[in-house]
Amino acid sequence: MEQAECKEQLSYLLARICHAHRNLVHSELSKVNLHVGQEMFLLSLRDREGITLSELAEGLCVQQATVTRMLGRIESAGLVSRRKDPDDQRVSRVYLTEAGRNLLHPIAQTWAEVETRMLANFTLEERVLLRRFLLQLYSNLTG
Repeated sequence: MEQAECKEQLSYLLARICHAHRNLVHSELSKVNLHVGQEMFLLSLRDREGITLSELAEGLCVQQATVTRMLGRIESAGLVSRRKDPDDQRVSRVYLTEAGRNLLHPIAQTWAEVETRMLANFTLEERVLLRRFLLQLYSNLTG
């Protein structure tokens, strides 16, 4: 397949959109000293503080090794703390610190701003259809 033909495919456009989205999120999160992905880690803890590393990995759909590396970084930044489970000393549980909790609002604000920018000039009907189409694409790729 020629390069010009590839660029005409929806898959190519979707990859470009994902890249542009990631770059915009990265730019905005860097203003609060976060890297892409770290915000999802913190948001997971907002909803379920005290979860284990394996529960975090499952919730984020990543390998436990990825969670371990990211945990080290954000723990060093003072955003989370790790404590041994009182019932099983082999298990660590992860909690937001006050500094981590203070980033939850800026994270939500960043995602809302990116969403607004991304969907500018779309009608409500177009947004609903786009969501339905994206969910179907995701289902096709993962099912």
